[in-house]
Amino acid sequence: MRTCDVAVIGLGLMGSAALDALLNSGVDALGFDPIGPGDNRGSSHGSCRVFRRFNFENDNYTDLSDAALAGWKRLEADSSETILIPSPILEAGRPGSARVAASRAAAIAKGHADPAWSAATANREFPAFALPTDWDVVVQDGGAILKAEVALRIMRKRAGARVFPEAAQIDGRPDGVLVRTKTQEVLAQQAILALGPWLGRALPKIAPVLEVTRQAVGWFKAARPETVSPDRFPVFILERGPDDFIYGFPDFEQRGVKAAPHNHGPKVSADDWDPPATDAELLPVSQALAQLIPGAAGPVIDRDICLYTNTLPADRRPDRGEEFIIDRWPNSRLIVASPCSGHGAKFATAIGEKLARLAVDPTYEVEPFFKLSRYSAFG
Repeated sequence: MRTCDVAVIGLGLMGSAALDALLNSGVDALGFDPIGPGDNRGSSHGSCRVFRRFNFENDNYTDLSDAALAGWKRLEADSSETILIPSPILEAGRPGSARVAASRAAAIAKGHADPAWSAATANREFPAFALPTDWDVVVQDGGAILKAEVALRIMRKRAGARVFPEAAQIDGRPDGVLVRTKTQEVLAQQAILALGPWLGRALPKIAPVLEVTRQAVGWFKAARPETVSPDRFPVFILERGPDDFIYGFPDFEQRGVKAAPHNHGPKVSADDWDPPATDAELLPVSQALAQLIPGAAGPVIDRDICLYTNTLPADRRPDRGEEFIIDRWPNSRLIVASPCSGHGAKFATAIGEKLARLAVDPTYEVEPFFKLSRYSAFG
């Protein structure tokens, strides 16, 4: 039987970043995942994600963004590949939008210039847009398009033969965690579970605090293609009303403008990747583009499905939900990661470092707002 110090089960962005951090520190670590780069399943599939320095979700994430940015830059330098394509981040909403105000406050709190713009200025600078003149707008610097699939490929390649492209089952033993695949039996001293929507199956006790939802994604043929190139079009997040968000990217791949709703879709299971996004699911996005970004509006030319694994609101240390779980599993040799909720990918390098430290440093503790103990089921 093979042995190792740490086994990482699930090699999306979080698991791959954890494995990368472990191997860079000289830890004897192995990774397991039947889903590889380029597959159309898994929380990390697809070409791109948004990288934001200043986060409306929670003040806790700004420092995490800084740490993640440093990690992405190191990975770029080590690989000589581009992972981050710099892009302004435009966030806009109806007058009094709490989320736009929170993004503005996060930037100012870090000592940056006030990022508030008028809607008229945004429409002039980004001619694809036609935002209502009374909307609140911020345009953040330091943002980027995160080339998720490239990052995943680089980290998997760096791990080399320490990755097993197989599904793994785990069993706790007094002397470690037994990891079984069709071809391997490995005894690890610790195991990191970064399983995305499948986490609740591996650990049924955590399932009641997670909710998996189906998220439709589309690529749109722009009415004015000259206005949606990366030099003239920002990454955007628009709040049309309560629980009515869309986000999107410039046409940096010559594939069209990628846009999707950020509100939660219907609840699904971890295996519900089909059918592809329907016209009905993408209709609100088409309507929002036509109303607010007419230069980007047009027919759907490609489509995809993502699954969000959302945390529910906590009760012992109250939060609003959609926060991360990064912690040791009680009375075990397991570490769990559920930093998804639709906004986790940009933090992967920083979260990978946290997961690696949890596995190898028994004195290390994550911040309280990431801990399982905020839920009474684990308190």
